[in-house]
Formats: sequence, C-alpha cells, structure tokens
Amino acid sequence: MHELPIVESILNIVLKHAQQNNAKKVVSISLKIGEMSDLIDEWVQRYFDYLSKGTIAEGAKLKIEKVPVVLKCEACGSSFQVDIRKDENIKCTQCNGDKVTLVSGREFHISSMEVM
Repeated sequence: MHELPIVESILNIVLKHAQQNNAKKVVSISLKIGEMSDLIDEWVQRYFDYLSKGTIAEGAKLKIEKVPVVLKCEACGSSFQVDIRKDENIKCTQCNGDKVTLVSGREFHISSMEVM
C-alpha cells in the first residue's frame, strides 16, 4: 500500500509537465527504480491506472527500469554490483574490503515521458 503516495507524486509531476508543454495525452512514462526499493512494479502500474482515471494520463503505460545496486569500495575505489537479497556479508570483489559506499540502487525518478 506504500506505493499509493509515491504513485500519486509521480502522477502529479507528470501532469504538471504535460500541462506546461501543452500535451493532449500522456502515452507512457519511463521510471528508474533502484533495486533496493521494495516497490512492486505491478502495483505501481495498478495504482497509476486507478489514480490517472479522468486525466490526460489515463491509459499511460509505465516503463519501469530497475537500477542495480552498485557499491564502491572505500579501500581500493573499485565499484561492483551486488544482489542485496542474496548477499549477506558484502565485501569488495577486488580487495575483500568491507567498507563500501552506495553508488546506485536507491533511485526513484521519472527519466522520460511520451506525450501527444
């Protein structure tokens, strides 16, 4: 259910930009969502369909791209991708260091939208 307020924010942003650009119809919206997000793609689309009824975004399809979790080792500076759902004890793939910084994986933004 936590998808609802997030989807509402997406819709508000989309409608604002569509209006500023005199769009008649929003056809699709491309989203980048980090893998650390616990949002479920199907529910994001369902809530969007529900909230967008009666607006120029009604019927728009969400194109969701999952952004992988990438960490950077503080010791050697190398970056590496991890699966946080499987890896419990995360260490650098180059030097085995355990102090890392998150580079990507928490994103949540609209990358583009197609309008008519």
